[in-house]
Amino acid sequence: MEFDLKAIGTVTMVLFAVIDVVGSIPVIIGLKQKVGDLNAKKASLVSLAIMIGFLFVGEPILSLIGITVSDFAIAGSFVLFFLSLEMILGIRLYKDEVPATASVMPLAFPLLAGTGTLTTILSLRAEFDVLSIVIGVVVNVGIIYVVLRNIGRLEKLLGVGGVAVLRKVFGIILLAIAVKLFRTHAGI
Repeated sequence: MEFDLKAIGTVTMVLFAVIDVVGSIPVIIGLKQKVGDLNAKKASLVSLAIMIGFLFVGEPILSLIGITVSDFAIAGSFVLFFLSLEMILGIRLYKDEVPATASVMPLAFPLLAGTGTLTTILSLRAEFDVLSIVIGVVVNVGIIYVVLRNIGRLEKLLGVGGVAVLRKVFGIILLAIAVKLFRTHAGI
């Protein structure tokens, strides 16, 4: 196996854009405010496991149960759609009875390692070697970990007003991503 720095860079940047951990900061802060402290290590490791696992067994599992990648992407677009409505309208649709699970659901999945990310990983597999994708995933999980570890500092830096503005702006962006994901895979 040979390191292809260009491929690693491309994969890393594509995944960074799709995962959008920076754009998710308002959602993460909101989740932290709802449930208390988030476990950065747990969320990062679960995200890593989901992404790497899906890289190797995602498509065979989906086809085994009769689900296409498009079906999976459309389902994910609904999750993103409802998450964006929470951000834009300031309503709460997602209710978690056990706050301890917030680091896994909805943080690790579907926010960080969501259907957009998983669909992208399957698409990247058709174009790049597995080693480049694995390295790109690991780099992005490292970035996720740093952001999650420093979410309290980011919250203080942005302030209440900054978080509210970012939440609305990125809610609209997330809504647009959900619509695009739906439209692309629904053939509309």
